[in-house]
Amino acid sequence: MGFQWLKIISKDPRLDGMDDLSGIEIPLHYIFKLASHAIHLVVFYERSGNYLWHGPLRLKQHMDRKFVPFRKLHFGRYPGAYEKPELLLVSIDDLKVQIPKNPSSFLEEMSHSRFLECRYREARAFFQLYPDDASLDAVEFRKKAKSLLHLAALTLNNLGVKFWLSSGTCLGWYRQCNVIPHSKDVDLGVFIRDYKADIIPAFQKAGLPLKHKFGKLEDSLELSFQGEDDVKLDIFFFYEENDHIWNGGTQAKSGKKFKYLFPKFTLCWTEFVELKVHVPCETLQYVEANYGPDWKVPVKTWDWKSSPSNVQYNGVWPVDEWDDVIQIY
Repeated sequence: MGFQWLKIISKDPRLDGMDDLSGIEIPLHYIFKLASHAIHLVVFYERSGNYLWHGPLRLKQHMDRKFVPFRKLHFGRYPGAYEKPELLLVSIDDLKVQIPKNPSSFLEEMSHSRFLECRYREARAFFQLYPDDASLDAVEFRKKAKSLLHLAALTLNNLGVKFWLSSGTCLGWYRQCNVIPHSKDVDLGVFIRDYKADIIPAFQKAGLPLKHKFGKLEDSLELSFQGEDDVKLDIFFFYEENDHIWNGGTQAKSGKKFKYLFPKFTLCWTEFVELKVHVPCETLQYVEANYGPDWKVPVKTWDWKSSPSNVQYNGVWPVDEWDDVIQIY
């Protein structure tokens, strides 16, 4: 046919892990050129969280940067994650091709498909300094936390509520590609604009009773659900201001309010404990805001009222509101 072509390969992240960073190379992109026309083929791979992934369009040093106008190739420039679409066989100009059954849904995913890989190399370095806790308690907790996270993701996804890994769960993903064994809970963040009244009944129906509800819709809302044994699920609701984002905390016995400030962030996909979930794209800034510059050093004694770098005292709930804003079950 007379096509010239370019193949872009990279290491297969599905084979990356704590034990092996070698990775077999796989094709990520093919670009075919004929005269002034180009066909850009982006290769999708299935990942263990039951989703599709593609790698970045990153040229190696020896490649011809004038082969095609690469700046015009927007699709697949960054790594991306997508739901597995149902495909439809159609005929276009007598050519049989497959397209997503719901093209608008697939196209809508494109704008927020950016994917961050877990940092296995840094996690390995972390565990060389601080050997992993392989005790029976740690193994059991991680198993329960994984199960709880899967159930929470299923529940929130069914409601159409966007969430991300927050606090200690986000730190565990970023620092050590795993659940922190001494954390004792699973932490998720949700923008208050995405709150739905169905959240509490949906979790209760899923077998996770409400443990406490602090705050109110317009101020410092947080929900805590009881998982298996003593593992709990905390959902923190985040409020957007002009130049920052914050979530609140409430001390039940005193009615004191606290506020945790974060720089503005966007959401990216990642894979964590075999699950496709969101994390803040600006993960380092997010983690540093919460845990300070020494976030790489494990801390086993943590006071949520004073330990976080971004905590501010935020007054006291009026006593006549306590029945509404401090509910413990």
